Amino acid sequence: MAAGVLAEPPGIDCVFSDGRRMRRIVGTGPVLLVRDLLAGLAEMVHPHGTVDAPGTVNAYLVGLRDMAVFMQDRGVCGGAGVLTRGLLAEYWMQADRLRESTTRLMLAAFGTAAGGVLQPGVRALLDGRHFTPAQHRPPLVPYTRQEWEQLHQVCRRTADEAFAAHRQAVRAAARGQDPREGGWNADNQRWLLLRLGPSSDRQIGEYLGCDGTWVNKRGGIRTASDELFPDVSVVIAYRLLLGIYSGIVPDGIAGLGVGDIDWAGDATVLLSYVKGRTAAESLTLPRKAARLLEQWLEHSAVARGHAPAGLRASLWLYYAYSGRSRWQTTMDVSTQGLWARRNGVQADRRRIRTTYLSLRDRSRWHGSSRSAIDPNHTPAVEGDHYLTAATPAQKDAVESIIEDAQHDMLRRAQPPVILAGSDAADLARRYPGLISRMNLDDTAIAGLLSGEQDVFTAACADPLSGLHGPPGKPCPARPWVCLLCPLAVFTPRHAPNLLRLKAFFARQWQQMPSEQFMAVFGPYSTRIGQILDRYPGPLLTAAASSLDGAADSDAGMPLRPEERTT
Repeated sequence: MAAGVLAEPPGIDCVFSDGRRMRRIVGTGPVLLVRDLLAGLAEMVHPHGTVDAPGTVNAYLVGLRDMAVFMQDRGVCGGAGVLTRGLLAEYWMQADRLRESTTRLMLAAFGTAAGGVLQPGVRALLDGRHFTPAQHRPPLVPYTRQEWEQLHQVCRRTADEAFAAHRQAVRAAARGQDPREGGWNADNQRWLLLRLGPSSDRQIGEYLGCDGTWVNKRGGIRTASDELFPDVSVVIAYRLLLGIYSGIVPDGIAGLGVGDIDWAGDATVLLSYVKGRTAAESLTLPRKAARLLEQWLEHSAVARGHAPAGLRASLWLYYAYSGRSRWQTTMDVSTQGLWARRNGVQADRRRIRTTYLSLRDRSRWHGSSRSAIDPNHTPAVEGDHYLTAATPAQKDAVESIIEDAQHDMLRRAQPPVILAGSDAADLARRYPGLISRMNLDDTAIAGLLSGEQDVFTAACADPLSGLHGPPGKPCPARPWVCLLCPLAVFTPRHAPNLLRLKAFFARQWQQMPSEQFMAVFGPYSTRIGQILDRYPGPLLTAAASSLDGAADSDAGMPLRPEERTT
C-alpha cells in the first residue's frame, strides 16, 4: 500500500514512487477528526492520487493540524461527520489559501475515495468556491532589448562553440587509433572515448593497464570528454535558444523527447509538447528553431549512443561527472541560476516566452472575435501575464488604441445632425449646441446650406480637419463613414444619396457573411436608419421617386472596384 493511517498515535506512513518513505505523527486536535483527515490524505497519495513527494504531504499536514486545533477550540470531539456547514465556513473564512485548499481536498477525498460520511451541507460547501481568493502572481516583465540580445548572444555562442569543438573532436577520433598501440595523444584519446563513452581517469587507466594517476598527470581525459559529450551548461544554452526561437512554454521544452520531433521534409518540423496548464499541443517550428534542433541532435548523437537504453528517448540527455546519477535528463533551478551568473545574464525561462510573444508579429490574429492576442490563451491569462507587462512603446500604442476607441464611442453616441430646411436663421435657432460644438461661423453655415462643402452623403463642416486623414488634406473616408462623423450635417438634398447608400448596404448584406457584414458595415447600417427616420415621409417618397431605379445599382456611387456589388 502506498500510504496508510497509523492508529495510535494518529499519523500517516507513505511510500512514494521513487522509493522514498515518510512517517509523520499528528498529536494535536480531536483524534477522530485527525484520523478522518489522514484517511482522506492517504487516498490522495500516489498511486491513488497525485501526491508523490514528502514536501507535498507536509503541506497537507500543516492544514490538517491547523484545522484540528481550530475545531478543538470550538469543542468538536467527533470525526469529520460531525462538522457542520457553519463551522467549516467559519474556519475557512479566517484561514489562508494553503490551509483552506489542503483541508478542502482532504475532506473531499475522505467523503469520496475513503467512503466517509459527511453532512449534506458540508458536501455542498466542498463543491462551492473558495473563501480565500487566489494570490495572483505579478505579471512577467519582458526582457529589455539589451537583455534579450545579450541572452541570445551568450546562448548562441555557447552552443556554436561547443558544437564546433564537438565536430573537431569527432574528426580527430576518426584519425586516431587505440592508444595501447599508437600511444597517448589527443587523437587517440578521442578515438578511445568515442568507443568507451564518458569515462573517468581511473577507467581509462584500467583500459590501458595502468593507474588512473598516470592518466591524470598527462592532462586527464576531461577536456576530450567535454568535447564529445555535451554537459549541462551546453544543454541549458540549447534549451534557452529553443525558447527564444519558438516561444514554447518552459515545461513543454523541458519534457521533450526525441519522438516528439516530426520531420515534415528537410526544413519543417512539427513539434509535439505538453503544456502544464492545458494539455498536449503541437507547433510548426520557425526555421531557426528547426535548424537548432537539427544541430542538437547531431551534437548529442555520440552521447545518446552510450546512454542507458531507457534514457535515449529524452531529448535533453547529458552526462554529469558528479552526483549519484551520471546520466541526466533534467536540471534544477539552482544549476540554471549558477550558469546565468557565470555568464552575466538573466535566464528566466518564463520571461523568455513573455518576451517572444511581445515581439511577435500579431497580424495573422487580426479580427479575432476573441479580442485576444494569442488564440492559445484566454483573455484573462493574456491580461495577467502579457498585456499588463508591455514595453514603453507598446504601452503608448495601447493607450492610443484606447483613446481612439473612446473617441469613436463618443462620436457614435452623439445624435446625427439633420436639417429639415435650408434657412440659416432656422439653423442658428434650432441648433445652438451644434454651432458652439463645431465652432461654426456665418461663412461656414452658408457653405453647409449652399452645398459648397457637400460630400456624397452629407455636408461636411470642415473637409480639411484631418479627422480621418492628414490635417490640411481632403478627407479620404469612405462614403458611409460620414454617417458617424461629428462634422457631417444631413440636409434634405442628401436624402436620395442616403437611400442609395441604404440599398447598397442591403446588397452587401445579401452577399457577405453576417459576421463580416456586422464588422464592416454594422454600425453604419444602424445609423442610416436613424437618420432616415428623422426625415418627413413625403420628402423620402419624393427622393425615392427621383432615383427611378438608380438605387438598385452601384452606378454613380464613389466606390472602389472591390466594393462594388453589381
